[in-house]
Amino acid sequence: MKLQLVTLLGVKVDADVYEVILPTKDGEIAVFPGHEPLVGIAVSGAIAVRHNKGDADSSLEYFAISGGVIEIDQHNVRVLVDEADNGEDIIEAESKAALERALKMRENASSQVEIEKANQLVDRHAVRLKVADLRRRHRH
Repeated sequence: MKLQLVTLLGVKVDADVYEVILPTKDGEIAVFPGHEPLVGIAVSGAIAVRHNKGDADSSLEYFAISGGVIEIDQHNVRVLVDEADNGEDIIEAESKAALERALKMRENASSQVEIEKANQLVDRHAVRLKVADLRRRHRH
């Protein structure tokens, strides 16, 4: 089946894959070839991609997303998001430092707008840390 992961900056992934695990508001769902058609909402979390049927969990590719729209049919999975970060590109120490800065920003916020912006940053960096952790654990 074809996976398309599309961000505001363009197509992040356009590849044939065997399995895609997606974070939805009702929990994670695994999508395989022949899946029933579905349109849904993706929430902040990790997308896991198994490229070939026999691939071990250690070869899963991960992406951190901040939510979006999912469109599935029997041959395609299309995920439309504002941004997606490949787990290979996430530097855990940098994301941890950014999360700490976002938490301090939230503590010191003086308006609802500042609180919302800080919450978005907290969510983004928490998901990035989760993806970095998943990638590290499955590699060992």
